[in-house]
Amino acid sequence: MSENQSCSGNCSSCSANCSSREPQSFIEPTGEYNNIKNVIAVVSGKGGVGKSMVTSLLAVLMAKKGYKVGILDADITGPSIPKAFGVNSRAMQNELGILPAVTKGGIKLMSVNLLLPKTDSPVVWRGPVIAGAVKQFWQEVVWEDLDYLFIDCPPGTGDVPLTVFQTIPLDAAVVVTTPQDLVSMIVRKAVNMAQMMNINVLGIVENMSYIECPDCKKKISVFGKLGVDSAAGTDLPVLAKMPITTMLTELVDNGEIEKFDCDWLDDAVEKLIEATKDKE
Repeated sequence: MSENQSCSGNCSSCSANCSSREPQSFIEPTGEYNNIKNVIAVVSGKGGVGKSMVTSLLAVLMAKKGYKVGILDADITGPSIPKAFGVNSRAMQNELGILPAVTKGGIKLMSVNLLLPKTDSPVVWRGPVIAGAVKQFWQEVVWEDLDYLFIDCPPGTGDVPLTVFQTIPLDAAVVVTTPQDLVSMIVRKAVNMAQMMNINVLGIVENMSYIECPDCKKKISVFGKLGVDSAAGTDLPVLAKMPITTMLTELVDNGEIEKFDCDWLDDAVEKLIEATKDKE
């Protein structure tokens, strides 16, 4: 019984800090046919830093190691995951739920672009509807058995990242940035949001870190030498520094990202496996 004798029993309308008050969990279970061992969010405070590309590459590398992998494209108004994998088919549905598309490499995908009549059809929805679509992808898609489900979050700290952080049981988050002080300042907002909500932030991936001279192999810092080591302003480890390369851009444009072979994210993958090994 509450220490406050006038307690109505309705904690939602009361500001008192009494012993009967318990923290409320908003975590939602996934579908009954799903067995998802690890859920990893890929986030950034700012758009245009290559978050979807990092999500895709992490998924590809995990799949090549023999893990069962899926990608939930939570960037509802700016979906790009199907394009990177060359998936153009519409998502199907049966009595069990929504069936994800499957890439040539066996990665399962769900994106709003798989539900639209045309890939360039705009999604003109308000925040609560967008957040509801993300929850639907988590609950109603038949992911079945997955070792890793990567969630490609939209930039910022608004409705969708909040929905992902509050309602989906995340095991870790990876933050993507570029080597510019302005970007790093905004990215810190996303890091602080995740930490404030007790999400395990695994580390930072710096994209567009440099270009490599094709002749002498010298690394040229296009955006200056500030870099993530001094600009990110956090105690998080640097998981990878990825260069700008036209080869990767062309493969993404052609929907062939699964053909790309690189070692930039090898350390990130190993740290991700290490961080989740207790759930294997």
